[in-house]
Amino acid sequence: MGTAAGPGARFVLVADDTAFVRDRFREAIEAAGHRAVTAESAPRLIEEVRANQSGFDLIVLDLRLPQGRGVPLLQAIRKLDTRSRILVFSGTIASADEVRQLESLGVAGYMNEYTAAQHIAASLEPHLFPESENRRASPRVVLGIPVSYRYGNTIAAALTLTLSRGGVAIRTTNPLPVGTAARVRFRPPGAGGEIVAQARAVWTDRRMGMGLVFTDIDPDAQAQIDRFVSGHFFRNRKA
Repeated sequence: MGTAAGPGARFVLVADDTAFVRDRFREAIEAAGHRAVTAESAPRLIEEVRANQSGFDLIVLDLRLPQGRGVPLLQAIRKLDTRSRILVFSGTIASADEVRQLESLGVAGYMNEYTAAQHIAASLEPHLFPESENRRASPRVVLGIPVSYRYGNTIAAALTLTLSRGGVAIRTTNPLPVGTAARVRFRPPGAGGEIVAQARAVWTDRRMGMGLVFTDIDPDAQAQIDRFVSGHFFRNRKA
């Protein structure tokens, strides 16, 4: 089982068939003060879910585990546990149709299993503390890229936490008040140009940052975001 953690700690299950991925995520989660357990196969994953009837705060899931794959694996988890938030490693998704099925099963977002170790804990925070976040309908891709935002006469720079078709979460210790209008600029990897959009703060948390929902965005810029979000699911795919 994971190491002891203090008050406010979250309980996370990391399921991946690669020891390097499991250990890196477990170490980052525990270093941030949370508890973590790991599973290397579908039977081990199901065993952990059965053993924790109160559920996990977050399950980070490889959809290509030995002895259990794809949507049926997630369905098996949901038969035992309807409460836990689930984040899927994006490189393990097989098709666009699978993405749609995962959304119907309540997947909260997607993450690259090879995210740099120093960014893992910060990237997971919006999912570990969902009560601080506006719950957008579309899943988010965990992404740490430079972003600038202007509110009034002030321009600030930070890093993104997540990106969805409808908005962006930003890592900052000085979040804007909810309702504040801002103009954001960022460039997703591989995008044809810089994204510029009007946005509004919909959640703030000094521990994490803030979430901005797009209120006015050029159709071409929206199309770039849509392509990036959709394409992200199929990068670094496992066989």
